[in-house]
Formats: sequence, C-alpha cells, structure tokens
Amino acid sequence: MSTNWRISSFSGVLLATYFIPTWAIIAYRIMVSPVQGLFERPNISVALFVSDHLQLASVTTVRLAWLLALGRLTVVAFLAIFLFFAARALIRKTVGGGEALAIALTIGSMISFACVLLASKVGETEALRMHTTELLMMLGTGVVMLFETPAQPQTETIAVTRDQSLEQTELPYKH
Repeated sequence: MSTNWRISSFSGVLLATYFIPTWAIIAYRIMVSPVQGLFERPNISVALFVSDHLQLASVTTVRLAWLLALGRLTVVAFLAIFLFFAARALIRKTVGGGEALAIALTIGSMISFACVLLASKVGETEALRMHTTELLMMLGTGVVMLFETPAQPQTETIAVTRDQSLEQTELPYKH
C-alpha cells in the first residue's frame, strides 16, 4: 500500500466525506419538492433573496431551485470522481484525482460564495455562518493544492563510483 499521501489529497478526502452526503441530501430535497427544499436552512438565503428582491414567478423560482440542485450535484459528482481516483491511486501507487478535486472546489466555492453574499444581503446570520464555513473549508484545500509542490516519482538512486563502474564494464573474456 502506498504511504506517500499528499496533504491536498488527504484534505480532499475529508472534504468529500462531508460534502458528498450533505450536498446530495440538500439537492435531493430540492428535486423532490423544489419550493420546500429551497426554503430549508441550507438554501434559505437564496430563497429569501429570490422572493424578496427579485420577485420571480413561481415557475422561475422552481427552475432556479433546480439549477441550484444541479450545481450541488455537479460538485458531488466531481468529489465522487476524486474519491475514486484517490482510492485507485492508493492501490496502484500513482497520483490521481487532482483535476476533479480542483473542479469540485471551484464550482463549490462559487456556489458557497454566492450563498454567503445572499445571506449577508438578506440578514440571515445562521446561513451566513454555515456558508462561510463551507467556503473556508474549500478555499483552504484550494490554497494547499496551489502551494503544494508537484508530486515527484519515487525512484531509488544508486550512486555508482568510478571503480565500480569500471569493474562492471570489463568483459570476462579470456585471451
């Protein structure tokens, strides 16, 4: 088994164990009942902003809720792909999944940042704390990925002295 786990991979696995079930449940609730799912605590900032400031029609609000669910499911899918590649890398001792994690972090950070802005606009402090926490978790992993040096293949270097190389190159022919 591989023992060369990178900090960003470990952090990505921890993020995936939180975001996959949490955001999948939130998206499922929106898909089952769009308006009720939109007005639950994880999405209340978006729902209040849409209903108070934008004054959209009910069909448009449902479409916006489905779009939010689609965005969350996209993040869940990329995190699941990252977990698959990370597990494969653990078995095969290769590097894998960094791109999927980066895409998930980018999309998830944009969703959380938008929710932070909307929560601060409507004055929803609990939603603001939750979305800020999620945003900081994703940005922290992104910063670690950004500043972590690229993985170097582990090869064993054998230092050969001049005498050893001469002994190895002599041919054992008898004249």
